[in-house]
Amino acid sequence: MKPSFLLTKSPAPLKPRSKSSKLLSYLRRMTMLSCTVTTFYALTLSGGSMKTNFWLVLLLVCSYAHTVSAHGKAAAAESSERMIQFPDVDGYVTLVADLHTHSVFSDGHVWPKIRVEEALRDGLDALAITEHLEYQPHRADIPHPDRNRSFQEASAAAEGSGLIVIAGSEITREQPTGHINAVFLQDANALFKPLENAPDDAVEYYKAAQEWPSLNAIDAANEQGAFLFINHPYWTAQKPNGIAELSKLQSKAVKAGKLHGVEVANGQDYSEEAFAFGLKNDLTLIGVSDIHDLVDWDYEPHNGGHRPVTLILAKERSAEAAKEALFAKRTVVWFRNLLIGRSSEVTALLNASLKVSGAKYQKDTEVVEVLIDNNSDASFALNNKSGYSFMHYGDRIVVPPHAQFALVVKPGKKVPQFSLTFDVENALVAPKTPATIKFQITPQSESHNK
Repeated sequence: MKPSFLLTKSPAPLKPRSKSSKLLSYLRRMTMLSCTVTTFYALTLSGGSMKTNFWLVLLLVCSYAHTVSAHGKAAAAESSERMIQFPDVDGYVTLVADLHTHSVFSDGHVWPKIRVEEALRDGLDALAITEHLEYQPHRADIPHPDRNRSFQEASAAAEGSGLIVIAGSEITREQPTGHINAVFLQDANALFKPLENAPDDAVEYYKAAQEWPSLNAIDAANEQGAFLFINHPYWTAQKPNGIAELSKLQSKAVKAGKLHGVEVANGQDYSEEAFAFGLKNDLTLIGVSDIHDLVDWDYEPHNGGHRPVTLILAKERSAEAAKEALFAKRTVVWFRNLLIGRSSEVTALLNASLKVSGAKYQKDTEVVEVLIDNNSDASFALNNKSGYSFMHYGDRIVVPPHAQFALVVKPGKKVPQFSLTFDVENALVAPKTPATIKFQITPQSESHNK
């Protein structure tokens, strides 16, 4: 039987480049060729020897290549619509984090600097590049006995950017252990036992690495004070029915306080069962991209998409505060247009995102125009649970992201105050259980409207 990672974790097929992308690439090559020929010709006319001119042009080309190197600091990102934005909540800062990504230092296909630049473009506050410890398909091309290497590269790329880069790794085993991420590590090497006479073949290397007990890796991570969470527990390569459940080994580790969270959303998938056992076992709820290729390929932010993220409600914007919040379970997952979390955190985020900015009786009527502001990236689908009806809509309304929505309410007569209660379809506080939001409305009288 093949190791599970070979069944569904193969790279996604390359998407054909658009005509505009091909044209841009062609123009870049032509520009480089033109610059090279022009420089060579100019140097020849100036009297230089053919040999000298060749080396000068080669130096020019190498200098150009250096400017597009994968190393060095990441470029600062300009503010754009692709940036993920949610407001701070009462008493806490909302940090946008992706705690499960990969680079070429395991089975990803980009350098860590690219992960950092993507994170900056997406407006992330925190990023962890969590390489597989045991699965190393690029070993022949990128040998790296130090399992901290991708973190070091990412940290150097993020220097001065404000991005919080978190040290992490992925313990990569077959069931009953499965895959487990450990973040806020001090030394990833302690979670892996180097192989003597390591096989060159990636599959054989992976099989040999399984011999060291996985509990040793879990214990080593906990000794470093790391935060550990279960990855994609519904993954059909290890769970053919796609239903997430804790194995006996995982359950025992959870009860011992050695596993602290679970992914309820990973990549393109959401697991209702993981959400349920996460709540039942008092685990922190996590959402991640698990990105291996480019974010732009897999999530198409240029078309309004976004990677799944964990919204961490932290006391301040720092690595220490993010870690404290994760252990305290103050998280909300944003997956597609779905918010997932415990009632206290989801409600706090909804109250910060949706606010009534105005209410007034329309002239010579007993109907009230209520203005609802949405200060978040989510588009909220609200189902009316109050006793009032609306002028222009049924019981279901949609408040677009970063927009104001006008709702005309019919209270039946002029009243000084009333409340509107809604179920929020795309905010879940338990499987199949929407969050509820309540607005207290105090309409202005006609005299205030003039």
